[in-house]
Amino acid sequence: MQNLEFKKSISAGIFSLITIGVLTFLTYKTEFGIFLLASFGSSMVLLYGYPESPFAQPKNVFFGHLITATVGLFFLNFIPLPLFIVIPLAVGFGVGLMILLNVTHPPAGGNPIIVIIGSVSLDYILTPVITGSIIIIIFAIVINRLILKKKYPNQK
Repeated sequence: MQNLEFKKSISAGIFSLITIGVLTFLTYKTEFGIFLLASFGSSMVLLYGYPESPFAQPKNVFFGHLITATVGLFFLNFIPLPLFIVIPLAVGFGVGLMILLNVTHPPAGGNPIIVIIGSVSLDYILTPVITGSIIIIIFAIVINRLILKKKYPNQK
């Protein structure tokens, strides 16, 4: 059992390194835009460590990140309150919306904080949120199915 956990931890680390490495390369070594979102690092834990989790399923990853980043942008641009009020409101609203819509992805709960503190523009939804989410989902499907031989995404 301990050997299995060791292998799981090593493979999750390696595949996280590869996935985030590709996003980092695209961000810093190409002119295509920004592909990194800090919460993608947390997504790696679920996608490669616990891919069977409902929170790691593609719809949760994609819509969780999209909804919470959009909520962050809404609060940033339309709620004229001090940061110490607007940030917790945005996080609470984003988390509640993910749960309500059944697309909970815990790492995405931090997106409103990232969006508001970074004062990002509307373009942030396209890159890194949408494009980055699609890339990490494709990597997770390919790696989990073809290399790790896991059934991912879960078919329910």
